[in-house]
Amino acid sequence: MNGTQKKAGALRENHTWNRRAEAVRDPLFQDHPEFFDARDLVQVKYEMLRRVHHDGHTVTQASAAFGLSRQAFYQTQAAWEAEGITGLVPERSGPRSAHKLSDVILSAAYAAHQAHPAWSYADLTRWVAQEFTITVHPRSLARALRDRNRS
Repeated sequence: MNGTQKKAGALRENHTWNRRAEAVRDPLFQDHPEFFDARDLVQVKYEMLRRVHHDGHTVTQASAAFGLSRQAFYQTQAAWEAEGITGLVPERSGPRSAHKLSDVILSAAYAAHQAHPAWSYADLTRWVAQEFTITVHPRSLARALRDRNRS
């Protein structure tokens, strides 16, 4: 695996991969791809802000040159003002916790797990589905029970 592939993998892993890299038309990214990487969303956002605040471009010009919307510019600017460079790293999408698994359900699942130690998490998940009419992945249930036991 070469350096370019490693960087691409790191960008994806860190959720900073710019899915619209081909839309970046700013001359810095076109003329100096060895340093300015259009696939790096944090770098793209930073340079877009710099174009407006340092180089005097309009928001419309900068947004178009960096392949982002004006709304994305204003969101990026607000994130920069609130958090600095770390505010430019995209938030992870999706739920942040086992939102389906309330304390009541977790307590019941824990008790069932203690009463039936031979059950796999898949078995326990089926039991939860029957008792509470919710579907949950066995790994999510295992993780929630593990986290519950830690606290």
